[in-house]
Amino acid sequence: MALPASICDAADPAPRYGGFWLRFWAYCLDVIVVSSLNRLVVWPLFRLFDWPLERDGLFAPASVAAAVVFYAYFVLMTKAFGQTFGKMVFGLKVVDERGEPLTWLTVLFREVIGKFISKTLLFVGFLFVAFSEKKKGMHDQFADTIVIRE
Repeated sequence: MALPASICDAADPAPRYGGFWLRFWAYCLDVIVVSSLNRLVVWPLFRLFDWPLERDGLFAPASVAAAVVFYAYFVLMTKAFGQTFGKMVFGLKVVDERGEPLTWLTVLFREVIGKFISKTLLFVGFLFVAFSEKKKGMHDQFADTIVIRE
């Protein structure tokens, strides 16, 4: 299947896909950003309102807040810019395989449901990136997205 012209460069019609290691390092940078957001915003709010910061359970308030920040970061950044801060640094962008703009449903399906399934299956869904033709992870396959190099 040929990709739409909007995804391909005029001089080089074949897009360059974001490979496993570029995406891995971009994700590591994003985890640092999310952790920083939690420590700079969420934890001080918990202290301000004297809420417990213990994260000993899956549904502990601090754990839920950290998860909300994590997923909100990936969903909002991907919807607004087509890339997270980590992907920006490494020159990667998430695009719809059909060349359409990313919709809320596509982004939610990719970033929340698709990645949850990929992580639940012992992170095997992310290894798809290393071995698939278009460097698509399981979450990309679910949402019909690809990650290209800009």
